[in-house]
Amino acid sequence: MGEGFTEHLKRRALAFLEDAKVDFGRRDYDLVLFHVEQFLQLYMKHLIFKKLGDFPKTHSLIRLINNLMKVYGEEVLKKFYEDNMEILHLLEEAYITSRYLPRRYGEDIAKRALEFAERALEVLRCLE
Repeated sequence: MGEGFTEHLKRRALAFLEDAKVDFGRRDYDLVLFHVEQFLQLYMKHLIFKKLGDFPKTHSLIRLINNLMKVYGEEVLKKFYEDNMEILHLLEEAYITSRYLPRRYGEDIAKRALEFAERALEVLRCLE
């Protein structure tokens, strides 16, 4: 695994973000949150792998962003985390409930998740 693998993670992450946008258009709001979470999870793993040649075997967005802060030492990440802690926890919860519980999300939450994903992409791209 190497450069090809990290690019694969990035490509898949961006595909999940596109899926979230399609889901929103279809009013499939539960899947919007799931796909946004998958986008973030894979994009952060891509960045960690790119720097270290491996990534933590976790699905926790909180753990991943904390790892990113350690690896990249970026103050912008700390502020981003502090400003968006609630949505990160919500997305983590959405990932878990999408697999095991019949949890529903509405249009407003889905819209906020998509807006957050776009902001997150801007921040994460700055690390590349």
